[in-house]
Amino acid sequence: MDFSLDLPTGPLAEAILSTVRTSETPSVANHSMRSFFFAQLFAAHEGCLQDAAYDRDLLFAATVLHDLGTGDLAEGEARFEVEGADLAADVLRRHQVPETDIDRVWEAIALHTSPGIAERRGLLSNLTREGVGIDFGRNAEIVTLWEKQIHAAYPRLAMVRSLVDAIVERAARSDAAAPRYSIGGEMLRERRADGVTSMERAAASSPWGE
Repeated sequence: MDFSLDLPTGPLAEAILSTVRTSETPSVANHSMRSFFFAQLFAAHEGCLQDAAYDRDLLFAATVLHDLGTGDLAEGEARFEVEGADLAADVLRRHQVPETDIDRVWEAIALHTSPGIAERRGLLSNLTREGVGIDFGRNAEIVTLWEKQIHAAYPRLAMVRSLVDAIVERAARSDAAAPRYSIGGEMLRERRADGVTSMERAAASSPWGE
């Protein structure tokens, strides 16, 4: 397939990029960008690019904004996936995106850490979760031909540790931000127990490390 690092353009795309770059750490922001490209490549691999439900602009919004709940805009009053989804919805609403599309992006972000659920909630939720997952090394073989180009443009910068730090810091702010068995709650428990999370351990054996 033809592949490029071209991004969507226009006021909404600019607002999305500005929001991420000014509120997230550089490593988490780069992770979000890679997730977008990996999600597109997964869609191509699955033959979804011509699907009526495929919308590149919404995929850009969902993947690039999916970790807003780990950034400076998040207050730690709910689990990071939900806070991030709410913040993303605010960005889209300010640019008059239809509410039905906002709902799709909200759901994709809120469910991106929910295996077995996101995959059954429509193409956008599935592609968002898959794009994020590829950046952690799942189904990495799908992007072998393009990952070096993507990583060169958006380097990892110890992403896993940086992301876990941000999730744990916000999870520690309130009980509502770290419900039992949520990603945030479990990472907070693991960090307090021995200083390292299972996600960080898994990164050591992933194709791209941290």
